[in-house]
Formats: sequence, C-alpha cells, structure tokens
Amino acid sequence: MLYIFLLPIVIVAILLLPAVIAVKRKRGERSVRHAIIGNLCAFFGVMVICAALPIGMYASAETSSDTSAAAEAEESSSDGSGMGYLAAALAVGLGSIGGGIAVAAAAPAAIGAVSEDPKSFSKALIFVALGEGCALYGFVVALLMLFM
Repeated sequence: MLYIFLLPIVIVAILLLPAVIAVKRKRGERSVRHAIIGNLCAFFGVMVICAALPIGMYASAETSSDTSAAAEAEESSSDGSGMGYLAAALAVGLGSIGGGIAVAAAAPAAIGAVSEDPKSFSKALIFVALGEGCALYGFVVALLMLFM
C-alpha cells in the first residue's frame, strides 16, 4: 500500500531535481543545458520505470453491484480511443514546438530586415507566418483525429 503513495512522490522528485540544481547554480547557459539534458534523461528513466512496474493493476473500474457499467467501461476503454487522444496531443504539442522554433529563428531576422528596409515588411511577414502555420497544421490534424 505504501508503494502506491511513495512512487509518485519519488517520480516527481526525480523529475524536478535537475531544474532545482540549475536554479541553485545560475552559472550560465552551460548549466541550463546540462539541466535540460538531465531532465530529459530523468523523464525517460521515469517512463521506463512506469512501463516496467504494474501500477495500473491497483486501479479498477469494476464495482460489485453494477457489473453492466463495469463491462461498458471495459468495452469503451478497449476500442483504442486512448491512443487517439495521445496521437492528438502529440500532433498539437510537436507542431507547436516546431512552430515556436521556426518563429524564434524567423522573427528576429524579419525585424532586422524591416528595420533596414521598410519595404521588405510583407516578405518578412510571410516567413514568420509560415512558421506559425506548423502549429496550426498540428492543431487541425489533432481535430481531425479526434472527430473522425
């Protein structure tokens, strides 16, 4: 029983440890880079631990008084809708991250180009909008996955 309560606390502590170390050091970009790498390693380590340990067997939707509701819940969870939600979340998340990276690279260059030549505003705006389009496409794909 202690296993159920202790494991989430340990997982959260492992995930927060690199960020806490980076905040305490505050040396520069190198420590932040190491913190991010450590955080990613801790995240994937926690994912392996969660996949290896049978945490889900402690949660049960079945009730002894209403077996039809439990059978319906089991049937609805076995149709694969959870994977659809996961795919939609990945489409939005990765599309947004890609769009953010693209805008982070294009926007400063566009601002610099417009400050030198104001006539280049429309051309610069197109490149920034193309980067934002990645996030919109990810959102549209997620909507198509959820509602079709």
